[in-house]
Amino acid sequence: MADVASGLSIGQVADQTGLSVHTLRFYEREGILAFPIERALGGRRVYSEQDIEWLAVCTTLRASGMPLPVIRQYADLVREGAGNEEDRLALLRQHRQQVISQIQALTDCLGVISSKVRVYEDHLVQGTECLDATASSAAGEATSTRS
Repeated sequence: MADVASGLSIGQVADQTGLSVHTLRFYEREGILAFPIERALGGRRVYSEQDIEWLAVCTTLRASGMPLPVIRQYADLVREGAGNEEDRLALLRQHRQQVISQIQALTDCLGVISSKVRVYEDHLVQGTECLDATASSAAGEATSTRS
């Protein structure tokens, strides 16, 4: 069993990672963690630096849109150990492609929003009637549609 002095409590990990205690317990229960959490005398969880590093990876994967079942699948592969690196690589490559697609979609959205911002900025600077692009092209060029 781990010595409490050599690791972090669940509350300390929550403070350090920004994850709630509830989320940390949920991740453990759902098989999201790559390694079993050690227990101190009395059954209290004791997290290692390796656990903190894994949680940082999980947080990044979640923030980038990876579903929990896929993170669980990745954690399962890591727990299995050497020999399945091609499977891990394929999983991460697929997610990377999804993130690239999300970035492109958001970049397209940003272009439309930026165009709309310019329309309203021009309107405010010129003090003219504001014409909005809601009925125009996806590029957001000003048209004769009222805002």
